[in-house]
Amino acid sequence: MNGRILATLFFEPSTRTRMSFESAIARLGGTTLSVGSVDACSMAKGETLADTIRVVSGYADAIVIRHPKEGAARLAAEFSSVPVINAGDGAGQHPSQTLLDLYTIRQSMPIEGTDIALIGDLRYGRTAHSLASALSLYNVRLHTLSPAGLELPETLAAELRQAGMEIVSHDTIEDLIGDVDVLYVTRVQRERFPDSASYFNVSSSYRITPEILSGAREHLIVLHPLPRVDEIDPRVDESPHARYFEQSRNGIPVRMAMLMEVLK
Repeated sequence: MNGRILATLFFEPSTRTRMSFESAIARLGGTTLSVGSVDACSMAKGETLADTIRVVSGYADAIVIRHPKEGAARLAAEFSSVPVINAGDGAGQHPSQTLLDLYTIRQSMPIEGTDIALIGDLRYGRTAHSLASALSLYNVRLHTLSPAGLELPETLAAELRQAGMEIVSHDTIEDLIGDVDVLYVTRVQRERFPDSASYFNVSSSYRITPEILSGAREHLIVLHPLPRVDEIDPRVDESPHARYFEQSRNGIPVRMAMLMEVLK
């Protein structure tokens, strides 16, 4: 990738996704151009996203974009003359995260035939949406647990069932912990809620602790796209079940592979 330039347009906060893409292109010999926020670019002056993409695609060989609106990455791809990678579009999708999630699961076990639980904010959680869609390509039983009102969107659930996936809903963590191979935990996303009261009503609905994991299968792995708030007790970090920091590190090789694919 010597001489190749990756533009990173992150209009929402990011640590892991942004830095792992920047690390990936650097490790491949390329460089990065970055726009830090909407306030730091001409969109603050009223420029449309379409025009911003037209301009930036003239400066770089590929674009990685994160945006608060669903469908923004697809729109960007329509106006870009270079490849566009979706790094998260609001409450929509996060496909590059899903690739590293699948890679992390595969490091521990075959994906086929597993029981995988999605826990947390399944309504707004784009990582959960993308992972569930990807898992529908495998023979996987999906278990779900979420606070009231944050269930998996019915349209997505219908698509998954149409693809042949079995979805089992649970009321408590204790109800599912002994039946799953992968526990995929997500935070309740405060930034997606219309007001603070609505968020605090559900923010502490669940918490993974060593005591809860005592009832888990020996080979269970706990994943989390991070950042976490209080949904995973820090004591779990020392557990052999914890894989979320390894999951985060896997973002570098997976995104290196993605960049090699789109820039070859």
